[in-house]
Amino acid sequence: MSHVYPITEVYGSSEESIDDAIRKAISTASKSVRNVEWFEVTEIRGHVAEGEVAHFQVGVKLGFRLDRD
Repeated sequence: MSHVYPITEVYGSSEESIDDAIRKAISTASKSVRNVEWFEVTEIRGHVAEGEVAHFQVGVKLGFRLDRD
């Protein structure tokens, strides 16, 4: 069976880690977007405060399968 996958991009952030930022982005988006099946990290950046990493920011493309009629 063939599928069609549109792509959307979301950004997650975390004070803990890049991994946590990715997981937060995916879990939050999955509450609104059905059938999320894959992801691709497109950007990693962060915020620095007082010479320390304050939080990580990660851009994530999400591929989701469209429902078939």
